[in-house]
Amino acid sequence: MTPPLVIVGASYAGIQLAASARELGFEEDIVIVGDEPHPPYQRPPLSKGLLAGKITADQLGLRGPDFFRDQRIDLRLGTRATGLDTADRRLTLADGTRLDYGWLALATGARCRPLPVPGAELQGVHQLRTLDDALAVAAALGGAPRACVVGGGFIGLEVASAMAATGAHVTVVEAHERLLARSFPPGMSDYIAAAHRRAGVALALGRSVRRLHGDGGRVRSVELDDGQRIDCELVVLGIGVLPNSELAQQAGIACADGIPVDTLGRTAVPGLLAAGDVAAMALPPVTGLPPRMRLESIQAANDGARAAASVLVGQPRPLTAVPWFWSDQGAHKLQIAGLSASADAAVMRGEGNAFSVFRFRDGRLSAVESVNRAGDHMIARRLLSAGTPLTPDQAADPALDLKALAMGRG
Repeated sequence: MTPPLVIVGASYAGIQLAASARELGFEEDIVIVGDEPHPPYQRPPLSKGLLAGKITADQLGLRGPDFFRDQRIDLRLGTRATGLDTADRRLTLADGTRLDYGWLALATGARCRPLPVPGAELQGVHQLRTLDDALAVAAALGGAPRACVVGGGFIGLEVASAMAATGAHVTVVEAHERLLARSFPPGMSDYIAAAHRRAGVALALGRSVRRLHGDGGRVRSVELDDGQRIDCELVVLGIGVLPNSELAQQAGIACADGIPVDTLGRTAVPGLLAAGDVAAMALPPVTGLPPRMRLESIQAANDGARAAASVLVGQPRPLTAVPWFWSDQGAHKLQIAGLSASADAAVMRGEGNAFSVFRFRDGRLSAVESVNRAGDHMIARRLLSAGTPLTPDQAADPALDLKALAMGRG
């Protein structure tokens, strides 16, 4: 009997890899090992709809139970992988079970970065990565009129928006001088900061946390590096994640920020694939993209998983999709195609609270950030993927039909 495909991680990437493998005709057994007890679920609503009470936990299912039965997928939940022997192609689980594999795919995702300050262990201090995390924050929110979010990235701002919508007084503490500093240039950061302030969220920018103070074992305030104290009954940490690359390191793979893989999700070890938040994936040659990057998004997880699945059936289809992201923050839907960091010029289309910023590098389109302009976002993805020429002057012309250009009719 041929050993199965074993996927470590019941994540978006893990489930998509299994589904794509079956769609492409992979006939061998598939085993998915997931360390959480819950059936695979959607993660984006955790920091959005679930906290705001717009969606419940039982509405988060990623796939129904019939899917795993019909696709002959052995889903093993509440099981953690602890050891990997790539010479014998064998995975060891926490309960001592050993699984031989023909192919192994690591879709282990990432974990929250801890806050290394005194008081971080107090009750009322939460992180938000898993369903259990989100349920704990939602339960605590009911008795917490004042909340502090540490971290002004996407997750932190989504959490702040959702909590503010419930009536809580929310303060966001960000060590950088502006929000979303890793993702946006200053102008867009300023716009987002203003939107949060209008929604009642207080911002403490350029400030770090010195310690958390408590009373009776529960958090009562957050002390900043300048001595200021923010009174609160609830703290949510959103200071980034660390890739779960320990199994790959056991296999002798040098991991800096994630597991290095090519555009097909292949590692340097034969028979070992990786996809999702744990993978530092080689990117397609598109203007503005680095050669390799770990992309923390569902789209990248699904795209990388599809590429990896193609290897299993000997029909390699390398990753070609341009990275794209989205974030819902209050009344603002942010959508990004490409990466803005390397841009040297920008053009805005639209106005008010519905606009897009087209960014260029050396005269070539490199990224587009859209606020409440979903149509622009879809056009941008098509333009970037096809490498369609677009100059800053053209983008600035409101008469130019960008959709026609993207469809090859311009």
